[in-house]
Amino acid sequence: MQDERLFHSFLMGGFECSCHRRRAGGRRLDLIKSTMHDRLAEADYRQLRELGLHTVRDGLRWHLIEASQGAYDWSSFLPMLRAAQRAEVQVIWDLCHYGWPDHLDIWSAAFPERFARFAAEAARLVREETDAVPFYCPMNEISFWAWAGGDVARMNPGTRGRGGELKRQLVRAALAAVRAIRAVDPRARFVYAEPSIHVTSAALSGKAHAGAEAYRLAQFEAYDLLSGRIEPELGGSPDCLDIIGANFYPENQWYYRGRTIPFGHHAYRPFHAMLAELHARYGRPVLVSETGAEGSARPSWLHYVCAEVRAAMALDVPVLGICFYPILDYPGWDNNRHCDVGLLSKPDSLGRRIVCEPLRDEFERQQMTFGTITAAVPADRRVLALAGGDD
Repeated sequence: MQDERLFHSFLMGGFECSCHRRRAGGRRLDLIKSTMHDRLAEADYRQLRELGLHTVRDGLRWHLIEASQGAYDWSSFLPMLRAAQRAEVQVIWDLCHYGWPDHLDIWSAAFPERFARFAAEAARLVREETDAVPFYCPMNEISFWAWAGGDVARMNPGTRGRGGELKRQLVRAALAAVRAIRAVDPRARFVYAEPSIHVTSAALSGKAHAGAEAYRLAQFEAYDLLSGRIEPELGGSPDCLDIIGANFYPENQWYYRGRTIPFGHHAYRPFHAMLAELHARYGRPVLVSETGAEGSARPSWLHYVCAEVRAAMALDVPVLGICFYPILDYPGWDNNRHCDVGLLSKPDSLGRRIVCEPLRDEFERQQMTFGTITAAVPADRRVLALAGGDD
């Protein structure tokens, strides 16, 4: 056990940093740029810190950093890294959020090696710039990416029927990155962010229920591969599974081959039960790595998730924090529509972001509640050390 908390605040904010190519037209997205977070990083960090969010998720854009093979240009990342230091904000850095350099074939044997080399160079730069313990999310949402890019061609690499193959390639790359980073900085900690889902069946047949349960259990496959529980030949091992993330949104529960289960319906599974199952399966500390809703649903959704996290903590599930994601309003992936999902708005002509007051008020209520709860938790129960290295 460790006697310190890993994260500087229990409630966190996540900056949307997707940089994949869309199916339609192959246009590359860059949400850091389109939300103007690249230009306003320090102001964004400071504004969140003033609102009590001292820890955030943010991302590197690999396609910009390694635009030419083997040559690293850190000009898109270094200002953000230094801005976070000046603002005294702790960052969990996503190394690959759905995008990769155009000159690299994601299906090639070289892909995991090249990603590991990039990850090591990023870790070396971070180590040179700061003495703080670094946090990385090596590969964001392996399960979703495998489905969206490998099964239904919604995003790059734009294939169908190859989701399982893509998932394993992404796992290889993530494992290679973890080991490469540890060789550079053994202090590094890792957060994975995988969708938490619930799938059930309204049909009476045993076949339908079996299909729903198989789909539900598939949410754990990426973590099973990373930890070596299955297919250890990919290189997975328990020590590679550090902090396990649960990405949870209102649409994350549905009927097998059917519609979304509405929130409050009798078939809707309580989120605390999902967190408890995740922790029981792997024995690792849990982070709600993404959660959020749109429009007027934002405050009530945060209220629900926080209540469920407290219920999970009462069952001795070590939840380390909740990351509201995205923390900025952003233009939608597919149609560029304005998505009012954030605590902060898009900037005005002077670069100022407006705070969503109802959501801010709910954040303040929850910060007070969690401040009391975490202060009462004995120090030796706050944080679990790395798997395989516990005393």
